[in-house]
Amino acid sequence: MTAEPNASARRVTQRGLYFDELEEGVVYEHRPGRTMTEADNVLFTTLTMNTQPLHLDRHWSASTEFGEPLMNSMHTLATMVGLSVGQLTQGTIVANLGFSDISFPAPVKQGDTIYVETRVVEKRASQSRPGQGIATFEHTARNQHGDVVAKAVRKVLMQGSPAAADAAGADA
Repeated sequence: MTAEPNASARRVTQRGLYFDELEEGVVYEHRPGRTMTEADNVLFTTLTMNTQPLHLDRHWSASTEFGEPLMNSMHTLATMVGLSVGQLTQGTIVANLGFSDISFPAPVKQGDTIYVETRVVEKRASQSRPGQGIATFEHTARNQHGDVVAKAVRKVLMQGSPAAADAAGADA
C-alpha cells in the first residue's frame, strides 16, 4: 500500500543555483569525479567526425611519445563543464554565452578520473533581461594525481530566483 504524500511536507526540487545565490570568489567542488573510458573516447571522437588516430588507434598510439591513446580534449572540456551542471546551473541556465582561456596543460589518459572545481569569478545583472544575470565561471579539472588537465573560463546567462524577481517587482 502506498502512503499518501503529506501535503504539508517540505519539498525540495533538484536544481542548480539561481544567479542571485552565486557568490563571487566561492569555489564549488563537483563530486563525484568521472573516470574517462575507452568507450567514451571512441564514441565522442567518432560522433564528432574526428579521425585523429591518437584517440582511436591503440596500435598507432603506442608508437607516439605517449605510448597509448589519449582522451579527446573536447570530450575532456565537455565533461569538465558537465560535472558542474548539477551543482551550479541545472534548470537555472538560460544560455552559454562563451568560453575563453581554454587550456589542456596535461593529457588525460583512458582510465584517468577527473575531478572538477569551479570558481565564480564575477557576476552582474543583465542590462537587457530583467531577472537574469551573467556569471563568469573558471572551471579547473584535475586527474586522480592532482595534475591540472584542463581549464576554461565560461560566461553564462542565468535565471534569478523567483523570490528575487518577486522582490524586484514589489520595488517597482
